[in-house]
Amino acid sequence: MSESVHYFDLVLFGALPYAAVLMFVVGCIYRYVKHPFTYSSLSSQFLENKHHFWALVPFHYGIIVVLLGHLVAFLTPRHILLWNSQPLRLYILEVSALIFGLLALIGLIGAMARRFYEAKPRKVTTRSDWVLLALLLMQVASGVHVAVVYPWGSSWFATAASPYLWSLVAFRPDIAHIASMPFSVKLHIANAFVLLAYFPFTRLVHALVAPVHYFWRKPQVVRWNWDRLRIRRVRS
Repeated sequence: MSESVHYFDLVLFGALPYAAVLMFVVGCIYRYVKHPFTYSSLSSQFLENKHHFWALVPFHYGIIVVLLGHLVAFLTPRHILLWNSQPLRLYILEVSALIFGLLALIGLIGAMARRFYEAKPRKVTTRSDWVLLALLLMQVASGVHVAVVYPWGSSWFATAASPYLWSLVAFRPDIAHIASMPFSVKLHIANAFVLLAYFPFTRLVHALVAPVHYFWRKPQVVRWNWDRLRIRRVRS
């Protein structure tokens, strides 16, 4: 049994990451070259806006902060451990991460409920969208579960997950850091690679072409040059 488990871990955390990255790169390039106009979020906001706002806004704020937190812990594990050396700062970091994780989870559930119960969004929701939503739900829910059941995740991420990820970057995968982890942690990591591989075939590609330049561009003045009385006429 131990050998089969070791082989299972080797496939999931030794081979899957490279296959996922390869599929991500090749898939994104192929889609951009062959189907450039599909690089958008295909937003259904114009179909229904009220529930869209209360679902997608919390999800985006929550998931962006959580992803940035993972990135910082990956790039600067020593600084994370230094920050966590004082209990108060550790509590602040853990509680903040949990709050944003719950925000992302609540927003995602709201987005799924909206697409299920609202007729118009449901019409434009494909099977691929439901698969994506299911993978996202598994990812966010498992992350929140890990944060609640196995606290101080920022510390063990810096001491275990970060070295494992750096070993992948160095093309010397060391799964010893992950092999002893609980099932929910392994599920969270493996599902992240599955999401990465599935990324090019979903609406998530809009993240690669997000209009971030809006944050630093100069304000623009828009003037409407029309006769409002004339445009309201039916014949016009």
